Amino acid sequence: MRKLALSDEILLSVEKPARYLGNEINAAAKDKSEAAVSVAMCFPDVYEIGMSHLGIQILYDMFNQWEDTCCDRVYSPWVDLDAVMRREKIPLFAVESQEPVKSFDFLAITLQYEMCYTNILQVLDLSGIPLEAAERGEEDPIVIGGGPCAYNPEPIAEFFDLFYMGEGETQYRRLLDLYLENKKNGGSRLDFLELAAQVPGIYVPAFYEPEYHEDGTLAAFRPVNPHAPEKVRKEIVLEMSDTYYPKKPLVPFIRVTQDRVVLEIQRGCIRGCRFCQAGMVYRPVRERSLEFLKNQAKEMLKSTGQDEISLSSLSSSDYSCLEELVNFLIEEFHGKGINISLPSLRIDAFSLDVMSKVQDVRKSSLTFAPEAGTQRLRDVINKGLTEDVILNGAAMAFEGGWNRVKLYFMLGQPTETVEDMEGIAVLSNEIAKKYYEMPKEKRNGKVQVTASSSFFVPKPFTPFQWAPMCTREEFLNRARIVNAKFKEQRNWKSMRYTWHEADVTVLEGVLARGDRRVGKVIRRAYEKGCIYDAWGEQFNNEKWLEAFEECGISIEFYTTREREPDELFPWDFIDVGVTKEFLKREWRNALEGKTTPNCRMRCSGCGAMSFGGGVCIENQN
Repeated sequence: MRKLALSDEILLSVEKPARYLGNEINAAAKDKSEAAVSVAMCFPDVYEIGMSHLGIQILYDMFNQWEDTCCDRVYSPWVDLDAVMRREKIPLFAVESQEPVKSFDFLAITLQYEMCYTNILQVLDLSGIPLEAAERGEEDPIVIGGGPCAYNPEPIAEFFDLFYMGEGETQYRRLLDLYLENKKNGGSRLDFLELAAQVPGIYVPAFYEPEYHEDGTLAAFRPVNPHAPEKVRKEIVLEMSDTYYPKKPLVPFIRVTQDRVVLEIQRGCIRGCRFCQAGMVYRPVRERSLEFLKNQAKEMLKSTGQDEISLSSLSSSDYSCLEELVNFLIEEFHGKGINISLPSLRIDAFSLDVMSKVQDVRKSSLTFAPEAGTQRLRDVINKGLTEDVILNGAAMAFEGGWNRVKLYFMLGQPTETVEDMEGIAVLSNEIAKKYYEMPKEKRNGKVQVTASSSFFVPKPFTPFQWAPMCTREEFLNRARIVNAKFKEQRNWKSMRYTWHEADVTVLEGVLARGDRRVGKVIRRAYEKGCIYDAWGEQFNNEKWLEAFEECGISIEFYTTREREPDELFPWDFIDVGVTKEFLKREWRNALEGKTTPNCRMRCSGCGAMSFGGGVCIENQN
């Protein structure tokens, strides 16, 4: 019987002790001492968020299928246990084996959201691993990062030995084999890093050096080790139906954020929204076969006992076999109490028909994401939704029995005017109006239209990476303009408007487009006590502002400054397939209000097809 890393007394004193016990249903429970190589897979946030992450489920399953590899999991301890571990000097441990994280060969950290960066330092610190890679010795784990935020790793570069660019199914086996070979040959940590730098998709920050102009912009970014390539090319899986996917996903003992089976139906997106990083870096679109998905659905529901399955994709409506898949799931699990969740659907007649089959309309609300309040601004961002489509979709939804609608918008996007801002309220009112235009006997009680605004952050590898951000005050002023316009609407009693925190958005903007100089701010903020910055009740903006001031780093340099077309970016050494020339062209199109057709309508020559396997191949034949 394994020994728990925490005493009963400690477990009973903290919130949700099941976060730290491990041994969940379908856990691998491999013996670390019998494995040739060990990996601690970390999600730097609370257990409930980390257990909901599909990427970790896939990699955890893949690693543990290899006989010589033991993969365990680690999550950020919540603030109550964090304080106890520091006071009692308890090292951070993996949940299944309860072994110290420091005893693993690799610590692989998922980089899902910039606001988790201080939690990365929390994990390293509690594990007893030096925060910066340059301070680590031969006995320390190799710290590797991957995930969407790895597409600009520079703000956190000095905390990592390696970054993995792209999808993890392709090169990890080779990387672990090199580690074992180097260990067998008596090689050093540096020897392994030099071997790793030659693996496609692997970036070793220590082997690169930035230079800056007098104005603070990047002058050069070049390798200083002969084993390091000038460009690091992302890795992708070309054949989506012949790859690792868990047949027995982990099932937590407590409720987590996504408490259901997740079936990934495709990767990538054809739409080309100009603000969306995922839509660019995950190109080209690659679908999983219908037969693969049918088998996976049956296997996963059987092995987990879950009563809900979610069809995961950036744009589920664009999956070519969606109708057949949904009909199969309805027929296969009829009468068995299985719910089918369909996120990321476009609201059209087909989608509403599908949802009416799988949802109880009395218990659900529909979600639209117009992103902008006017057609002019939707064209700027290349949203591909007209007002007629939005209003017709709402009307069909109301006729189908829905009476609650959630609308997602974004404030502060390039070229936004007061008319665009007020358009959020006007469009919301028009949607509510559609409900009240129906005969009373067809209505299902009162309508509720809830609109919320996030604030725009320009992300790397998007056409908007050149755009300036708003200041905190500008964001809040724009939200006030929208809020005031809501109160003028005829149907305002049926409408509700909320907006996100501006302080957090500004910081996210710095971390999203920052360079290596930002790393010292992250470290200083952590030393001041900042962790769980993604959680409103834990975020302390004053400490962050102090950290920027003490480090002599300007927030405005990274946020409100518009980039020149030919500026060298900290992430330009990464090849994601989508070319910088394409992004520049899309940036110019945005400023001119020109739209670009989606990938199925016409190939726009973004460059992603250099990887092969995407939807454009069919269009070009």
